[in-house]
Amino acid sequence: MFDGIMLDKMNEECGVFGVFNHDETPQLSYYGLHALQHRGQESAGIVTSNGSQFTYHRGMGLVTEVFSNKELEKLTGHMGIGHVRYSTAGESSIENAQPLVFKYRGGELAIATNGNLVNAVQVRRQLERQGAIFQTTSDTEVIAHLIARSMYEDLEDAVKEALSIIKGAYALLIMTNGKLVVALDPNGLRPLSIGKLDHSYIFSSETCAFDSIGADYVREVEPGELIILDDDGMRSDRFTINTRRSICSFEYIYFARPDSDIAGVNVHLARKRLGKKLAQEHKVIADVITGVPDSSISAAIGYAEEAGIPYELGLIKNRYVGRTFIQPSQELREKGVKMKLSAVRKVVEGKRVVLIDDSIVRGTTSGRIIKMLREAGATEVHVRISSPPVKNPCFYGIDTSSREELIAASKSVEEIREYIGADSLEFLSIEGMLEAINEQETKSQINQHCLACFNSDYPTEVYQDNSLNLATEMLGVKK
Repeated sequence: MFDGIMLDKMNEECGVFGVFNHDETPQLSYYGLHALQHRGQESAGIVTSNGSQFTYHRGMGLVTEVFSNKELEKLTGHMGIGHVRYSTAGESSIENAQPLVFKYRGGELAIATNGNLVNAVQVRRQLERQGAIFQTTSDTEVIAHLIARSMYEDLEDAVKEALSIIKGAYALLIMTNGKLVVALDPNGLRPLSIGKLDHSYIFSSETCAFDSIGADYVREVEPGELIILDDDGMRSDRFTINTRRSICSFEYIYFARPDSDIAGVNVHLARKRLGKKLAQEHKVIADVITGVPDSSISAAIGYAEEAGIPYELGLIKNRYVGRTFIQPSQELREKGVKMKLSAVRKVVEGKRVVLIDDSIVRGTTSGRIIKMLREAGATEVHVRISSPPVKNPCFYGIDTSSREELIAASKSVEEIREYIGADSLEFLSIEGMLEAINEQETKSQINQHCLACFNSDYPTEVYQDNSLNLATEMLGVKK
């Protein structure tokens, strides 16, 4: 989470949720977004349609902060799209809160997306030269302008044309008063699934949202697929046949909720296997295993089972720390970590501790946690990471847009170990990670993963000047 404390983590991207043909669309959207809250805590929004007009509400903060009963009662309609956001392109402001709503020649248009366009800056410049006026710094608005300026009158054709121009990662929901259009980028970089509730269709970034509303999982949206829902029901089309499945590896490692399934693989069980494989590759003599809450707990359990060393809750997460607790000084940041996490002294005192974490990105918080464990009496702290070293920036919706932010890009494993103050440090290999995620019985369901942050094999073109987000380029503000 982005709260100024856990700065050693990649921040989540966003989450999208859609409902078609249900009388309780606003309420379902609220519960669905609440289940996706871990994907973005910056802003939330819901747009609904009754077939003739939109009603919508957006705000900064958590879903429970943005939507009261009063606000939900104002939303009416049988279809809707919702969004929770963490900014990866565009500044943090209400103008960039999604879904974005526009009026164009075809009427009202709402768009919500999870991901990042790698050519947004280039396309935006071209549109501005043609006279387009942008209201936000979000790259999602680029898609709206492309649809609005299309020569095609039919929405489906206009969307196909727009998607032929943009490049990058996107799980996309587009709504008018007559249609809901769903699309996934040609590489399937972000997860997006279809569910069904009675006679209604549900779309969600993660399957955990289906469980929260009692919907049944149907299938995943396929890379390059375009799904259209209107009065005639649901039909599937394609906007491209040039696809290469490359789902983000970090969905399994860190981002997705443990109770979600991605490509037929349960995230919790995948993380347990990551921990088991990590123990096979890098076992250490120790007394107790603990994990950094919450995303590393599954891997820690797996490591403990494989290593035959007891797993204990050596670190406790305080869930009531304010999200906006951001302090400028190093001393206050140290105190911030202690507000967020506490070491259980009776568990680690006098013990050789193996600390399991899912990743080391910047290397800041890892050192503070190790120091905390030593202050609680740990005699040794051995760090094991259930993913390979993150050496390259992500341009697809994760907030690591420069190599300078990544400690593994400039330091060896031994140098990182020394920097964070661990007695030993080891990372899971790429081969071990893929073997752990792709369990034998589901290998046919998972074709490929995006490994760019580990090995620089980007599944799309990468435009270097697009690594600066639109807000930085135009307004001079820090992302």
